[in-house]
Amino acid sequence: MPHWGYSIRQLPLRSVKASGRELDISPKDAREICRAIKGMKVTEAESFLKDVIAMRRSVPYRRYRKKVAHKRGLQGWYAGRYPVKAAKAILKILQSAMASAEEQDLDVDSLYVYHAAAYKGRVLKRYIERAFGRTSPWNRVLVHVELVLSEEKPR
Repeated sequence: MPHWGYSIRQLPLRSVKASGRELDISPKDAREICRAIKGMKVTEAESFLKDVIAMRRSVPYRRYRKKVAHKRGLQGWYAGRYPVKAAKAILKILQSAMASAEEQDLDVDSLYVYHAAAYKGRVLKRYIERAFGRTSPWNRVLVHVELVLSEEKPR
């Protein structure tokens, strides 16, 4: 059984951690969602993710924005998408962290998303058959997502 660490070095005093390991979601979508929810209150982040799943609000794409269409309602940004599958996975992790916070007697309404990170995990190597007996790689990158909720507002 592997031992998973977190990319955050120093945790605030009253905080909870939750992570999703080797999720089958897009690493680019997960990174942009984590960037969007970092610094939000937990209740805001939860409603934001539910709106993304319902395709009412779009996630601003700041790094991976080539050929991404304009979306309405992005404050100060122009490119965005509705990454539903990644939003469902991150919402599940956020709700897990909120349940851990309730278990540790923290006030959920006063928590912030202190740290949110997504990075690449294992690569599932697959191949697709082509003409004349050839093959082409068709790899799938898995994703690690980690969230830290804290009563302290992030810098």
